[in-house]
Amino acid sequence: MENTNNLETATFGTGCFWCTEPLFKKLKGVKSVISGYSGGHVENPTYEQICTKGTGHAEIVRITFDPSIISFEGLLDVFWRLHDPTTLNQQGNDKGPQYRSAIYYHDDKQKAIAEKSKEETDASDLWPNPIVTEIAPLINYYPAEDYHQEYYNRIGSQNPYCTFVIDPKVEKFMKEFKDQID
Repeated sequence: MENTNNLETATFGTGCFWCTEPLFKKLKGVKSVISGYSGGHVENPTYEQICTKGTGHAEIVRITFDPSIISFEGLLDVFWRLHDPTTLNQQGNDKGPQYRSAIYYHDDKQKAIAEKSKEETDASDLWPNPIVTEIAPLINYYPAEDYHQEYYNRIGSQNPYCTFVIDPKVEKFMKEFKDQID
């Protein structure tokens, strides 16, 4: 039976939010994914401000999920595989602090789980280099502009960036997480 009263929220920075928003949305138990900004010092930043690298914000995805279907640990397992958590302020050709790998925890339980997951993943052979993912409390969250929401699903096939960068991620995700896809 689906749990509708006890939904939880996870907030992750995985580089460009266009790249992971559509993937997290496919997971069983995920109710919504909203692209946004977090971790900076400017209130209500715009995408243009974020791109100046002066706001301190990261592009993030805010995931609302049913923990009776997918746990925070399960989301972290996907998180570690959807982006490269070993590159500081960069994902592929996207460079700058807005593209940093980050877990913004919502409570002490998430903090402990995130720290343990990072330690275990760093000790595994998943990535050859040390993980540099920031783990910090969620201090602010601002949804991105409407045109960023559902971007890949709306515009993907018309944008070369999506074709060359996101399509391979989708293909890999569909293979790796086929049992967890809704």
